[in-house]
Amino acid sequence: MEDELSLLEKDKEYLWHPFTQMKEWVEDDQLIIERGEGIKLYDTEGNEYYDGVSSIWLNVHGHQKEELDEAVIDQLDRIAHSTMLGLSNKPAIELAEKLVELTPEGLNKVFYSDSGSTAVEIGLKMAFQYWQQIDHDFGAKDKFITLTNAYHGDTVGSVSVGGVDLFHEIYKPLLFDSLKAPSPYCYRCPFDEEKESCNFSCIKELESMMQEHHHEVAAMVIEPLVQGAGGMIVAPDGYLAKVRELCSEYNILLLADEVAAGFGRTGKMFACEHEDVRPDIMTVAKGISGGYLPISATLTTDEIYDAFYDDYETQKTFFHGHSYTGNPLAAAVSVANIELFKEEKIIEKMPPKIKIAADKLAEFRELDHVGDIRQKGLMIGIELIEDKETKEPYDWKEKMGVKVAMKAREKGMIIRPLGNIVVFMPPLCSTEQQLLDMLEIIYESIKEITS
Repeated sequence: MEDELSLLEKDKEYLWHPFTQMKEWVEDDQLIIERGEGIKLYDTEGNEYYDGVSSIWLNVHGHQKEELDEAVIDQLDRIAHSTMLGLSNKPAIELAEKLVELTPEGLNKVFYSDSGSTAVEIGLKMAFQYWQQIDHDFGAKDKFITLTNAYHGDTVGSVSVGGVDLFHEIYKPLLFDSLKAPSPYCYRCPFDEEKESCNFSCIKELESMMQEHHHEVAAMVIEPLVQGAGGMIVAPDGYLAKVRELCSEYNILLLADEVAAGFGRTGKMFACEHEDVRPDIMTVAKGISGGYLPISATLTTDEIYDAFYDDYETQKTFFHGHSYTGNPLAAAVSVANIELFKEEKIIEKMPPKIKIAADKLAEFRELDHVGDIRQKGLMIGIELIEDKETKEPYDWKEKMGVKVAMKAREKGMIIRPLGNIVVFMPPLCSTEQQLLDMLEIIYESIKEITS
């Protein structure tokens, strides 16, 4: 019987897909991707589609990139995996050196894991244990400050510092408490309705929170400049630098989650660079391997590392690890990915691409049901609304974002919305003309669905 099932029937019979209501999945027709080339995906029926979200914010240089393919093949000729428990390996060492050179100054130690969620989880545990192992007069230091609309992954610790109720509310009984500061969601800021200028009311509330709770806060966890899964919410200029200033003033570690924003997405290699911010802990994933293999890293300072550096009998070891920590295959392709950034001048080529996207996005403001357009680099969110004057959102049951995504698919492009927010995060290698073509598909899809 099994051999008689089609590939799609087998999918519906055996697979449980992420962030997916499986009843709808089983009832509807679905795409099965067979291969990729450049910034295009091809399904089993031979249809081609632009990869408009970089296979969920991962792909940088396109699919079947020769240099990355060769890096994997070359490493396979040596070894696919060996443990880092009591051993090391050449690609992991080389990648750590490159990450230290690439990230903000002072982040000198690298701890590997396999996803953005686990990288954040590691950062939380490092911050917590750090305060338990140093002499200080600040109190317990066992809580975290995070933002509303925050998303830091799906493990229990990373969900505890998340703020997207749709994803996280049901798990509340499992979570530890965190302090929620207001998100810099300027479009829906309740304190500055005229929007003539940002009055940083969100920062004022954050500072009040730190004044009251700094003695019990280990770290503030933040997505620098752009809250991704929370709706592509772009912070106003100066916000991140002010957060860094406050953390320093109140003796709170700053954990920067660069999983989505890192590796060029905002126009610089890391979002923290826009405001010359050096976090105490930084997490990276997604673009680290160019979208090839799962790997992530948590970087931190010598000061934090030294709090764990002691004689064996003190038991100050960081008791954390993963089976595939520092996987040689993933590390090797990540080294090649970083080299490609330099060889192909990916960051240097970003400004004209960012501008051409911004110019095209200006046309979207003419559409009756586009409320806000948020862009930082090639991280773009277009918020669809029922009423432009009142900013009333569409009822989530109308699935407007999903309908726009399905219309775009008909026109040859894969995107995935966040509720009523249409997300566009193309591979960084996209040409200016390809960016225009993809944005035109989104424009026409929004126009047809909302009218």
